[in-house]
Amino acid sequence: MPLRAPSSFFGVVILSAIACSASWAQAPAQTPSKKPSSSPPAAAAPNAPQSKHYPILLLASGNNPAWSLRIGQKGPERLDRPGYPPIILEGAEVTNEPAGQAWTYHAKDTGTGAAIAIHLSREACSDGMSATKYTFRAQVEHPQLGTLNGCARIAAELFPRITNQSEDDSDDPTKKKPVPETTVTGFKAPTAVAYIASTGKVIVSRGAVKKVAAPTGTDLALSHDGKNLLYVRADTKSGPESTIALYDFDTGRSRDLVHGSVRQPFWSLDDARIAYLSNLEQKWQVWTLQPAAPETPAPLYTNNVNGLHGCVDTHLILATDLQNAYWIGDDGKPTQTVPLRDIYGTNFEVRDSDTIRVNPGNPDLLLVSANYLVGPLGAASNAKQPVGGIFLFELRTKRRVVLTPPEQSAHHGEWSRDGVQIFYTARLSSGGSMTYRVFWDGSAAKRYVAATDLVVGQ
Repeated sequence: MPLRAPSSFFGVVILSAIACSASWAQAPAQTPSKKPSSSPPAAAAPNAPQSKHYPILLLASGNNPAWSLRIGQKGPERLDRPGYPPIILEGAEVTNEPAGQAWTYHAKDTGTGAAIAIHLSREACSDGMSATKYTFRAQVEHPQLGTLNGCARIAAELFPRITNQSEDDSDDPTKKKPVPETTVTGFKAPTAVAYIASTGKVIVSRGAVKKVAAPTGTDLALSHDGKNLLYVRADTKSGPESTIALYDFDTGRSRDLVHGSVRQPFWSLDDARIAYLSNLEQKWQVWTLQPAAPETPAPLYTNNVNGLHGCVDTHLILATDLQNAYWIGDDGKPTQTVPLRDIYGTNFEVRDSDTIRVNPGNPDLLLVSANYLVGPLGAASNAKQPVGGIFLFELRTKRRVVLTPPEQSAHHGEWSRDGVQIFYTARLSSGGSMTYRVFWDGSAAKRYVAATDLVVGQ
């Protein structure tokens, strides 16, 4: 089920409440039909409830942490948190107290399969941030997110938008409205990207203008203004020596910055510095340089690492070895260390070719590209090429959601600058590869360009 776009901090959310009568009526007496004396008498019909679940519209939210929840006509639909993709909820049974003043909605987190419960009680509630008085108290219990507390109110102004549809006509195609491909709005398509064409050439695209930056290259990194591209050029076909080169889009010229056993260059957020990996003393170390003075590079982190994954903010760089992820500060010391097995879980294997990208607007949200330990059901079988997948991981809650379908072998995931679009390379069943785009909620995946290793600048 495609997920939907996130709401704002106190975005409108729709809940379903219960209007239940406390009275129960006895079913009409049944007159048993006459049967042979050898047959037992027919059992009396059970008591039947006179009232049933009638959906009304509620809006619910909390602020510590911020969240909002909506429940549709047949149960919970989605849970929203600022800075994260929405969590789509599949409704299950509803239980209520005999007095009819409290209800529990059961649901499943469709991204992880976790069972959650939403408790509603009819009592005065305040959010502590405004003078608004709410009619209901709401509490969400999620195995990964914990307990979320908040308030809910009846939203009479939205009643005309909702109709009480019965179970009998829920599958009537004449009454179904087309489901939009995605509900993500306000996103911005990239205006500057770079990628590797099917011919192997490195292409930079800004607006409607496309230029060939190099006949070959790897490890592309486009500056945040989209004007300069870093790429790695192999100096020999068999040796480890290579060069990090800088291509200027306006002039169409390249210049070499650093030679040696080097790879994986990245720009700082202000495009003033470049971080990269350099192999010294049989260790891959993190070094930095200024593009205006590349002749004076400096070491930043001299312990052995296997991958560099870019800047988290103006003072932190993310690097990994085969055991841990390290958030390295300006002083060359890790400010945070997270075991990779906590990030990858049991379904993905750790390799030095993996990529991890931090969401531009939320440092708690990681985009991970890795290979499955065992190909998922529905994946194309190819013993020579392992199946790759792309998933989101939340550092605080440890919630992990796979984004790419099993029939695609996906790798090299990259965020857009607005943080709601993801570009990745997909290996097709035909044997070729191309770049796809999907929204961060897993919706509207489609082909983007017939190329690979796409990176976004602006």
